[in-house]
Amino acid sequence: MTISGMNHFTVLTDDVERTVAFYQATIGLVPGARPALGFPGAWLYAGDNAVLHIVGGRAKADLKPGVIDHMAFSATGLAEALARLDRLGIHYAHRRQVGVGTWQVFFFDPNGARVELDFDPREPEPAVPPPA
Repeated sequence: MTISGMNHFTVLTDDVERTVAFYQATIGLVPGARPALGFPGAWLYAGDNAVLHIVGGRAKADLKPGVIDHMAFSATGLAEALARLDRLGIHYAHRRQVGVGTWQVFFFDPNGARVELDFDPREPEPAVPPPA
């Protein structure tokens, strides 16, 4: 057996529509085809790939973090991504990864899942917004 890549992540939620809207607004994933699996949910796509599966029908109390720390996506457009998160009022942290210099942006979805966006180290350093 040889692993050729990651297929998808799954996020559990008590509100499928809110979760879909969050990922559309923050990182531009698009809802697409999903088999009739017999429970509420959605599949979100990056291009032709269903990279994020949303599974609904859970109580808020059941949305507990497990052993997986976060999901990471490769991305482009660091400055635009930070401006989008700012516009949406989403708290985030960004930094350069030690060694290789990859720009990393971390934030949480409405269900408590941590999301990482990784940007090429050659992207320019983002401007720091003036204090409010």
